[in-house]
Amino acid sequence: MTRKANAMPAGGGGGGWAKMNENMAANRAARQNLTFVKGNRAAEDLDPVSQQILEVAATGTSIFDPVLCELAYRWFCPPGGLVLDPFAGGSVRGIVAAKCGRRYIGVDLSERQVAANRAQAEAICVGDEMPVWVCGDAADLAVLDCEADFVFSCPPYGDLEVYSDDPADLSTMQYPNFLEAYRKIVAAAIGKLKEDRFACFVVGDYRDKRGFYRNFPGETVEAFHAAGAELYNEAILVTAAGSLPIRAGKQFSSSRKLGKTHQNCLVFVKGDPRKATDACGPVEIDESLFETFGEEL
Repeated sequence: MTRKANAMPAGGGGGGWAKMNENMAANRAARQNLTFVKGNRAAEDLDPVSQQILEVAATGTSIFDPVLCELAYRWFCPPGGLVLDPFAGGSVRGIVAAKCGRRYIGVDLSERQVAANRAQAEAICVGDEMPVWVCGDAADLAVLDCEADFVFSCPPYGDLEVYSDDPADLSTMQYPNFLEAYRKIVAAAIGKLKEDRFACFVVGDYRDKRGFYRNFPGETVEAFHAAGAELYNEAILVTAAGSLPIRAGKQFSSSRKLGKTHQNCLVFVKGDPRKATDACGPVEIDESLFETFGEEL
């Protein structure tokens, strides 16, 4: 769908991405901005909220691709629609939803993560409808008083990274228990999704302790199918290689394991795909992009 990048395109609500970036840069200069935690940066270079997150998870959390967010919202969520995110471990999906004129409700178990998300949104979403984060268990989505126009999330990859010691945290569970809880959360999310609407999960496969792949994308497809949503689109998100070329050489020599640098963007539909498409309206395109390309040509 897109190459992972931190740059955001011009256009969108609230004055456009260019204005948003200017505001963020100004805030950083004043040491008031709340940055997104990235584990390869020194703690002293981060804002206070991100430093608090690092106290809990020393490696920090990765940044979800904002460009992927914008594409997903503009392609698969009606303008002004409500986005439901059952694994809201970061602020990006909520902030981009606000900037794209969509409403957003995200659920996360961690009070500190929810507080960080809210603080980052307050610093960035000035003049936009504020995203909403709820501290709670995504298995209890039924208690939320809402109907979603789009379900969008990135779930934990089993125990590949353990986020807390909370027994309700999926990352602490043995794999059979993880899958059972994961399926319940998917079912609860689809239960909150309106008929004739899209959903998208960004997932990647990962290995068990013996080195075999779990087939997590396949498990996700089965979970959505059981919940009443069918796989409609699949795209590949190419992620930054980082240190993979270095690690892959040694890994391949010792075990013949190939390096992996992509995730799967799985798009599902609940109900009629044509009606879901009609609900989204015309494809949103920033016409100023064509003006820019024309000048370059």
